[in-house]
Amino acid sequence: MDYYSGYITKLIEELSGLPGIGPKTAGRLAFHILDMPKEQVESLANSMIDAKKNVRYCKCCYTLTDQDICPICSSKERDHKTIMVVETTKDMAAYEKIGEYKGVYHILHGAIPWRVLVRMTLSLRNCLSV
Repeated sequence: MDYYSGYITKLIEELSGLPGIGPKTAGRLAFHILDMPKEQVESLANSMIDAKKNVRYCKCCYTLTDQDICPICSSKERDHKTIMVVETTKDMAAYEKIGEYKGVYHILHGAIPWRVLVRMTLSLRNCLSV
């Protein structure tokens, strides 16, 4: 038996599909959204749609950006000879918040399995020893 309108149930189901959001949190978020002014809900929805339409991967480092080349890669003040490889855009943002790193990044968008990492390391050693 449904306790709520089909629209509320659907909203809770959709919110539950987000990472880290269980059914209870989804229910709280759904009712919070329903209590928000219509203009604020439209602004939230439009922000999600705009982000999905306009955010893409940087052609250099593969971070998420709304430009072809992100501000970090396009900066002349960055050391483009020093590249930090990180797993996610969130990891890059964490290093940027510290404000000490002046190089650029390469974003993997996932972890590299150890077997692949070992093979890559061995391949690099072979290339460097030639």
